[in-house]
Amino acid sequence: MSLANNSYIVEIKEAHIMWGEYHPSRHSHSRREIYGEGYIQIPSDVAYKFNIFNSNNPFGISARYYCTSYDSYYDGWLLAQGNQSNPIYAKQFAEEGNLKGIGDWYDYVGATAGDYVKVVFTPQNHIIIEHSIDRFSFHI
Repeated sequence: MSLANNSYIVEIKEAHIMWGEYHPSRHSHSRREIYGEGYIQIPSDVAYKFNIFNSNNPFGISARYYCTSYDSYYDGWLLAQGNQSNPIYAKQFAEEGNLKGIGDWYDYVGATAGDYVKVVFTPQNHIIIEHSIDRFSFHI
């Protein structure tokens, strides 16, 4: 299935904005807290419906997506990573090689838990992201 012209909206949770501080494994002393990390959730129904795979997929489908934000602040490569109950489907988008990339964008737009992100897929593995405090008032 081509992702172009598909989209989804996800509610931002505290863990999405504060990943480096919030995640329970951060409190196991296996990794120090890192402020500013963030990610965009991929709900399981979206991952399965749109075939959003992580890099473990056996199909050779890229987990890399070029991403820009509607406000023009964010511009970079995201990885579809983590896994759902089926280990080849991704559960989040995070900047490739920089877990603070999406966190910086969240900070720039003033995102808080309870706000929303819309993810719009365009041709050639391109994503446009937009933040809104209201689920129904996106531009794209």
